[in-house]
Amino acid sequence: MSGEGAPGGVGRLLLLPTPLADVEATPLTEVLPQASLQAAATLDHWIVENAKTARAFLAAVHGLCGLRVPLQQHHMQTLPKHQGLSAREARELLAPALQGQDIGLLSEAGAPCVADPGALVVAQAHRMRLQVLPLVGPSSLLLALMASGLDGQCFAFHGYLPIEDAARRSRLLALEQESAQRRQTQLFIETPYRNAGLLRALAASLRPATRVCVACELTAPQGWVRTLDAAHWREHLDALPPRAPAVFAMLAQPR
Repeated sequence: MSGEGAPGGVGRLLLLPTPLADVEATPLTEVLPQASLQAAATLDHWIVENAKTARAFLAAVHGLCGLRVPLQQHHMQTLPKHQGLSAREARELLAPALQGQDIGLLSEAGAPCVADPGALVVAQAHRMRLQVLPLVGPSSLLLALMASGLDGQCFAFHGYLPIEDAARRSRLLALEQESAQRRQTQLFIETPYRNAGLLRALAASLRPATRVCVACELTAPQGWVRTLDAAHWREHLDALPPRAPAVFAMLAQPR
């Protein structure tokens, strides 16, 4: 797989997953297949969420596969920090593809474009008739669902819940009711330093028999997944490490 598109043609947008844990904590070969690593090694045009972590990832790729172009010569564009992404901004990010260059899209951690601003770039790539190629790698949401023991046939991801206590409780109760009616697993995330507050809210707000899963620091050596009834979580609120990335899931029992 070359970093250049077809001769005289346009380049592609490659969606490259990155490790969920720091590259120093988990060897790349444990979470990414060789084909994804080799694809990363061929590219030198990037759209990234965070340039520092992207360079750390590519340095690790270089240690395994070498890079076709030295890292200091890579063209790295950062997604805007503001909310949303205009069509003009997305076209500017994708401009090298119109000149025949393949572009890699890197998220901060895990699979790009899922709970990630890169989805807006992909939407524009389709409008520009660019080929979009997703590559294999870890997704924290799917790994959490796989290990939760909850329903994997019907599920929904809701992103971040409200921060304010009353609004968050109201949202949790609505999701619990929907879960019971549809037999649907509900998944959501939180900023790591608010994880403890979310776990307390889950334990206090949900019906005692509602099943709650916490998947913490997935793929890291210290990672773990635990599923308990909401009532039992009230006795284990100190289990969640501070400031650790986590995915939360719940499944309510039909009334």
